[in-house]
Amino acid sequence: MVQPNFTIFTRLQAESQTLGFHSMGVTAVPLELRRDYYTQWIADGKHGTMTWMERNNDRRLHPDRLIPEREARSIISLALNYYQPDPTRGYRVAKYALGDDYHNFMLRRLKRLCRILREEYGGEQRPYVDTGPLLEKPIAESAGLGWQGKSTILIEPKRGTWNFLANIVTTLELPTGEKQKDRCGSCTRCLDACPTQAITAPYQLDASKCISYLTIEHDGAIPLQYREAIGDRLYGCDECLDVCPWNKWAVPTVEPKFAPRELPGLAEMLAWDEATFSERMQGSPLRRLKVHRFKRNICVVLGNVGTAADLPALNAAVDAGDPMVAEHAQWAIEKIEGRV
Repeated sequence: MVQPNFTIFTRLQAESQTLGFHSMGVTAVPLELRRDYYTQWIADGKHGTMTWMERNNDRRLHPDRLIPEREARSIISLALNYYQPDPTRGYRVAKYALGDDYHNFMLRRLKRLCRILREEYGGEQRPYVDTGPLLEKPIAESAGLGWQGKSTILIEPKRGTWNFLANIVTTLELPTGEKQKDRCGSCTRCLDACPTQAITAPYQLDASKCISYLTIEHDGAIPLQYREAIGDRLYGCDECLDVCPWNKWAVPTVEPKFAPRELPGLAEMLAWDEATFSERMQGSPLRRLKVHRFKRNICVVLGNVGTAADLPALNAAVDAGDPMVAEHAQWAIEKIEGRV
């Protein structure tokens, strides 16, 4: 009974590498998912306005229930490298969002693996790419891919932090990985570097303070106390990843879909209408912002790094009719004028 399981694992591992995944591991379910920490984290409001994290927690904390009417036995955890240097321009976009959105094409590759499992070995499978009620990082840790660092990001030995995670929940029993040792040691670089002190203690993240949350997930005005800390970050933040010493082994991705998109300057993008924004951001993670949050973020960045040359675009944004964008544009105008 054990030998067929290893045969499945070897077959799947080879196919996953062909599809671009650099690492694969398996954990059995049920498994330990820091349930007490997660439920308290939600109760304390550390998830901000991400109310979807309050739902489906019966399945999120018990992934063996993710396949209706059948009990899942294993979770296959896969990682795909997205690291590349930042392009040279007057603002920053998180590295994971420089190219095409990862969700759809990674899901297609997962479905290919599910089809192999179903057709060659039977069982029932459910693929997930950051879209279902799964706690991906502790699952990957349990599967032996790496460990959750003090920033709460998964760290892979000899690779670092630049990975997308994906999962396949299956009714098949597969050989499991060995959990790796936490090798953060006494290092606190991620805590020290966080611009908003969102990493409140080792392994403790207040997402409501995180620049990635503020510039991507948060739908309203960005609180005044965090605007200057955002600096030149238009979308997301890589600070805690950039400083992690384990990234000295990071290698650039070979996935062509992650190649950085060409984008114009901030003032030009601030003048885009909704149709232009949708057209230019088609297939990009930035499209999820929608035009009003995109312009909100541009205004904050211009307030931090803009010059007098950007004032006409900001004044036009004040008069454009969106109250939230207008407030951020006015803030940026005052900041630039203060510097000038």
